[in-house]
Amino acid sequence: MNRIKQKLDEDKKLLSIYFTAGYPDTEDTVKIIQDLESNGVDMIEIGLPFSDPLADGPTIQDSSTKALEKGMTTAKLFEQLKNIRESVYIPLIIMGYFNPIMQYGVEAFCAKCQEIGIDGLIIPDLPVNEYHERYQETFEKYGLINVFLITPQTSEERIRFIDSVSDGFIYMVSSASVTGSTSGFGNIQKKYFDRIGAMQLKAPQIVGFGIKDKDTFHEATNTAKGAIIGSAFIKHLTEKGIDTIGDFVKTIR
Repeated sequence: MNRIKQKLDEDKKLLSIYFTAGYPDTEDTVKIIQDLESNGVDMIEIGLPFSDPLADGPTIQDSSTKALEKGMTTAKLFEQLKNIRESVYIPLIIMGYFNPIMQYGVEAFCAKCQEIGIDGLIIPDLPVNEYHERYQETFEKYGLINVFLITPQTSEERIRFIDSVSDGFIYMVSSASVTGSTSGFGNIQKKYFDRIGAMQLKAPQIVGFGIKDKDTFHEATNTAKGAIIGSAFIKHLTEKGIDTIGDFVKTIR
């Protein structure tokens, strides 16, 4: 069974951490993954740096720019991760934009993901209809779960279609803004969380955008299966370095 599905079956609220591959330094990728797992993180999203990350706020954009400047590439990431399953057992998800995946070759990319033990992909700019019509068969061939995003503005009809083609979890964006731009959850977000919870979707939801501490983690997971932290973790790496990852995780749980 796919590791994401196994993790979703656990009777707990899941903490997923996002970081940009190759940041702060190019060779930090594996150590960050290993340290996150050893400190109790449930899933890890590995950001594939891209020059035009439309959904990302300034913190993640800056980390992506710096990683690219230092020579991070898709091929280098795959090389870094080639032995990752010798030491890491939790689900690993690559999050990135579709352009680099197309440049690499969609089927070749998926095959490489399977080879090194990647469990799923999050591709914000790949529409669910296009995935369903053109790429779903390829993703499934290589055992990859594709995770779709919904926002407070996503229609119920589209949410239910996303739910129908989802084989893992739904990434529930807490707001329509870019990552790292919120300071907490207001009434609009809380009503949105309650509305999605009341829809009784078959796919569990994991909340992203605006999670930065224990309070926002618990608030986001009141009705959802888990929460994703990205910008706050990257800020921690920038300010404190990669040797204090355990300190960050302790501030969430």
